[in-house]
Amino acid sequence: MVPLAARESGVQLHVSSLPDGRIGPSSRRFVRWLEAAGQSWWQVNPVGPPGRDGSPYGSTSTFAGWPGLLGGRARRVSAGAIDDFIARNPQWAPALMAREGRRAIGDQVRFDRAWAALRSDAHDHGVRLIGDVPFGVALHGHDRAAHPGLFRPGLQGGVPPDAFSARGQLWGTAVYDWRRHRAEGFAWWTARLGRAARLFDLVRLDHFRGFVAAWAVGEHAGDARTGRWLPGPGRAPFDAAAAAGAMPPAIAEDLGVITPPVRALRQALGLPGMRVMQFGLGRPGRPGPHHPRAWPTDVVGYIGTHDNDTAMGWWRSLDSTARARLAWLDGPDVHWKLIDLLARSAARLVIVQAQDIMGLGSDARMNDPARSTGQWRFRLPAGAPGARAARELRAITRDADRLPGTSPAT
Repeated sequence: MVPLAARESGVQLHVSSLPDGRIGPSSRRFVRWLEAAGQSWWQVNPVGPPGRDGSPYGSTSTFAGWPGLLGGRARRVSAGAIDDFIARNPQWAPALMAREGRRAIGDQVRFDRAWAALRSDAHDHGVRLIGDVPFGVALHGHDRAAHPGLFRPGLQGGVPPDAFSARGQLWGTAVYDWRRHRAEGFAWWTARLGRAARLFDLVRLDHFRGFVAAWAVGEHAGDARTGRWLPGPGRAPFDAAAAAGAMPPAIAEDLGVITPPVRALRQALGLPGMRVMQFGLGRPGRPGPHHPRAWPTDVVGYIGTHDNDTAMGWWRSLDSTARARLAWLDGPDVHWKLIDLLARSAARLVIVQAQDIMGLGSDARMNDPARSTGQWRFRLPAGAPGARAARELRAITRDADRLPGTSPAT
């Protein structure tokens, strides 16, 4: 189900983190930088309207594109184009129009045109796009308002206490009523996955373990410690989408509390999982599953994701004992050594955060899941990452047999 036949690599950067935060000249420049750096993929986060905390994972609509990503002057959209868009998107466009008016649909027409142009330009330069399908939808967003029967009242999603937060995380997302989804043949999920397939070449299925069991907490709870696990639908939504020709190639985000049933579901669907070097390096004892020496080929490897500190921020946060175990990393080029280690791993696909290519510290971190404010604000400086960084990354990519068109299948 995933087009990863050869060793490849890419860079993670949300569109909002481009120097101007827009689709247009800066996105075209970044595509050309990726090509020069020998990269095959550009991974973005969700591209829907962000929630009040700025996070695209709390979007007001899981289907809509964010007009805030559009650059240039707004061009007029004809009435016929708006009507056609509504007819082609019956699962969500009528509800969006009812709540925000026809102008909002015009914005979606403009977004789809701009995104199609970005994707075409990327393909012309040998770059494909990795998108994101958040597991949840906003409690008070358009999706729940349009289909209230598909969600359980009085509950919100989250996760129990973990390494990010001793009190767990409250996501402010609606909790699915899977019996209702099953009764309608998972039509809503089929439409949602089909929408992702039209926008991206590959998608990351956020919080994949939620399809086995998801943590649910009272809607007005103070923290997530009082929640409980609710069973999920398993593979049924994906089978329904595949039967309709709407299932995109996908990566399973299988981080966190992963049980044997979660691993079995991922393997049954033939999806690669994820590994994060920050979770595996510098720890005592035998290498765990996140140490790059332990990675199999059917994973997507990262130094850190958008939820982790930058590589330099992580390095500076280590205690002296952990640093002593990783003494070979020490020096001014820690970030390049980590990128090289990532590239040489067995993982079929590896992704580097743009911040790590530039060697930026914790102040460039995209998101801290334990905090609800001050996140999702990172922007690339004008002209960054730059030609020197492209040459360095290309050399690492070449030496790891990951250059487009040259890397052997494994």
